[in-house]
Amino acid sequence: MKISYHGHSIVKVETNGTTILFDPFINGNELTDLKVENEKPDVIILTHGHNDHVGDTVEIAKQSDALVIAPFELATYLEWQGLNTHPMHIGGGYDFEFGRVKLTQAFHGSSYSTDDKQIIYTGMPAGVLLTVEGKTIYHAGDTGLFGDMKLIGDRNQIDLAFLPIGDNFTMGPEDAAYAASLLNAKTVVPIHYNTFPPIKQDPEKFVQLLPEGQGKVLHAGDTFE
Repeated sequence: MKISYHGHSIVKVETNGTTILFDPFINGNELTDLKVENEKPDVIILTHGHNDHVGDTVEIAKQSDALVIAPFELATYLEWQGLNTHPMHIGGGYDFEFGRVKLTQAFHGSSYSTDDKQIIYTGMPAGVLLTVEGKTIYHAGDTGLFGDMKLIGDRNQIDLAFLPIGDNFTMGPEDAAYAASLLNAKTVVPIHYNTFPPIKQDPEKFVQLLPEGQGKVLHAGDTFE
């Protein structure tokens, strides 16, 4: 399995011939190394409806015929745009051919802003537990710190956690470090920082808040097995 980070909250997982893309915010994201026309994922997983997470989902899914997995209301909205979707909701899990997806709670907002200044309600925000090849990956989406992260960690052996550290809209570094202790993930990678001025952070300083060897900074395009 190959995992790569591509700026903001974009994560790519390549496993057993399936490419899974989380929150593909590419156009408008100066920190990403991806180009929309080059992306051909089999699956897109969305944590919530904000534009910097839905991103280029419609264009990518139409060009690749990707299955879009998202919270129910967001999946419904995207189905109306002609996409192939699988709706889910918090606490629910589903076994797909490529692996298991389960949604967890996240404390944030979730709405999509259209070009004509309309705000579309897109349900509850979520985190995602993805279990493939016997490994569990937790993508927290956008969230503040919450105590039930310990419950998530107690009930799942998390091999890799992607946690937002940007502050202002989500957890900052100190809260994210405490979240890492609750989740007890083997490896923690910071996401959702430096894309916009209000979320400017130093990821290396975040890693220094974690036990030695737990934190790993990935720059756009970095991969690991």
